[in-house]
Amino acid sequence: MEENRIVSMTASGQSMIIHMYGRIDSNNAARAEEEINRFLSEGQGSDLTIDASELEYISSAGLRILLRLRKKYPDLSVVDVNSEVYEILDMTGFTQMMNVEKAYKVMSVDGCEAIGKGANGTVYRYDDDTVIKVYNNPQALDEIQHEREVARTALILGIPTAISYDVVKVGDSFGSVFELLDASSFSKIIIEEPEKLDWCVEQFAALLRKIHGTRVPEGKLPDMRETANGWAQFVAQYLPENYARKLTAMMEAVPYDDHMIHGDYHTGNLQLQNDEVLLIDMDTLCVGDPVFEFGSIFNAFVGFGEYDHEETKRFQGYDYETAGLFWQKFLRAYFGNDEEAIRHAEDRARIVGYTRLIRRSIRRGGLETEKGKAEFELWKSELMELLDKVDSLTMTPDQLDIEAETENLPQVLAYIDKHLENVRCSPKERMEIDIAAEEIFVNIANYAYAPDKGNAIIRVEVSDEPVAVTMTFIDNGKPYDPLAKEDPDVTLSAEERAIGGLGIFMTKKAMDLITYEYKDGRNILTLRKNL
Repeated sequence: MEENRIVSMTASGQSMIIHMYGRIDSNNAARAEEEINRFLSEGQGSDLTIDASELEYISSAGLRILLRLRKKYPDLSVVDVNSEVYEILDMTGFTQMMNVEKAYKVMSVDGCEAIGKGANGTVYRYDDDTVIKVYNNPQALDEIQHEREVARTALILGIPTAISYDVVKVGDSFGSVFELLDASSFSKIIIEEPEKLDWCVEQFAALLRKIHGTRVPEGKLPDMRETANGWAQFVAQYLPENYARKLTAMMEAVPYDDHMIHGDYHTGNLQLQNDEVLLIDMDTLCVGDPVFEFGSIFNAFVGFGEYDHEETKRFQGYDYETAGLFWQKFLRAYFGNDEEAIRHAEDRARIVGYTRLIRRSIRRGGLETEKGKAEFELWKSELMELLDKVDSLTMTPDQLDIEAETENLPQVLAYIDKHLENVRCSPKERMEIDIAAEEIFVNIANYAYAPDKGNAIIRVEVSDEPVAVTMTFIDNGKPYDPLAKEDPDVTLSAEERAIGGLGIFMTKKAMDLITYEYKDGRNILTLRKNL
């Protein structure tokens, strides 16, 4: 830089670039503005950019120059701004009134260990304290901003995750920098300490249950259904007409669910740091039915490597047999040893998983290679076989779908009591919960479908703050609002009392909140008990 030079200009066509150097302060701001105006009067362009790559300091006198230029050139941009100057521009509101682009530190991941790979990028261990996620998209700044925002949402909602503290340039792309001191991915643990496989499975399932049990305020995260419907519509073009119709109809029928799903959940994206499990790679975070999550998990452990087992080794770092074992153990850790629930979940996960795999393969030119064609035929045949026997993709966690018969009441109470095992619940509260559940289930069994038979769905959620148990009873029977029934007069004598009506009355007294709605042909009764 020439001594005492504070500004210069370059031009190309309609674009003019003012370069600022060193310090712009009260001592030289007038001279700087005079030179800028002279340059602009000699220039022929209509577009103006300020190159701040060599600007080290700017005071309010310099900011006034920018403000006057912004009034003359409404599309003014200030680019390659260092962190210190950017902070001043941001603090004074200039980042809101004009386009200001921060200069990014350049880092290299050459020789760094890849500790995780997701749909949109690869995570590298940079040093003992730091990891960098490098994005596949070279224009990933919007993606990075999105990921930082959703990661903050997840952290606020209680999901343990790392928040990026810097954005850097890595080759032709961008990276997010995270502090992860001596963290190890679950993939690495499984490879180096195979005896810890069962522990990894339990932690993997426990965190996922926490994620799926987290409700997200409306509008905070994308709805996965929109993306999934796009997968189905794409794949439908490559299926016989009857299968195409059924796949798209089933995908469209998945109801809205405001619970969180990660979207790319596998052992490479779980990190163990100081005995705490952290979730990373948050750019796929959204809301939706867990079936979308399970489809992605199936692909990570089974689907990707089903034709070529080496694909699993390349992706996860361990062999296909270990991945398949992890998948089966995970299903049992998540659902318990309910073989019917496991089969139900796995069939639906595979439908979503194969749909994603087929679309991904075709979009990447899979039908142009022999291996790609063979994979396509395998996944297509598996998908069609599943579509022959599955009629719905909905896979709501923690629900019991059971025939509404009074003899099934013990199973209903056992299912509810299972959710109360780790909750401080007094004998009185346990009795009140069981009484309410019995009265509602027996009422459904006796009246909802009479004289026919039908099923009831029971869901249980236990919240931490405040501690409460919420039970939801759903049936497809005749519309019936039990809350509309008038309470019996319990002051009357036995002779004056009408027979019946006490069950719903007892339920109202036992619970802290009861709501009813009839929606989409279903009676939905929700009961909450504060503990």
